Amino acid sequence: MSKGVTYITRDGDCLDLICFKHYGRSSGMVEKVLVANHGLAELGPIYSEQISIFLPEIAKPTVSKVINIWD
Repeated sequence: MSKGVTYITRDGDCLDLICFKHYGRSSGMVEKVLVANHGLAELGPIYSEQISIFLPEIAKPTVSKVINIWD
């Protein structure tokens, strides 16, 4: 079983805001959550209450330190 958490919606929730609150960003996360939740896209952009959404654990991107040789 995949690691992650289950989010239970409140009336008026939308996936991009759920992803932003949980992951700290929505870009790329919405798509991954939709893949992990078959049929979620068919519910539309705004959810009613009591819908279970699995939010998979996603590795944080690594940040490389950039060194400028002219500084």
